[in-house]
Amino acid sequence: MRSGTLLTPRPAPGKLFPAAASGAVVLLALPIFVIAAWDLKGWALGAVLWVGAQAIGLLVSRLPIGSANLASSGVLAFGMMFRTIAVMVALVAVAVTDTSLAVAGLLVYALAYTCELALSLLSYYGSEPQ
Repeated sequence: MRSGTLLTPRPAPGKLFPAAASGAVVLLALPIFVIAAWDLKGWALGAVLWVGAQAIGLLVSRLPIGSANLASSGVLAFGMMFRTIAVMVALVAVAVTDTSLAVAGLLVYALAYTCELALSLLSYYGSEPQ
């Protein structure tokens, strides 16, 4: 692998397929929770966190920001960081009262997030450099 491969700019990857695939991961986790007789509140927590994170991401990506790419990329980066912080704050708040519920919700959310991130990275590095 050439050293410039990771640094070469590419077009931003699409968001629809990774989000749909991560949604499928959340849905596929439901039968696992049912078969394993785990508390469905853990799955519901993870699903709600995933939906909330997707909503924040959609909101931030649709904000009308000036024409400067540098400024808009900073706002987008802050919004994505806020999305992660909001999920973590919610999980910590739940963990204070019910640790097993928070762990179950974290597992569902983490699997969906990992799927979305992996597909976004594959899409980004699989595209032709600009």
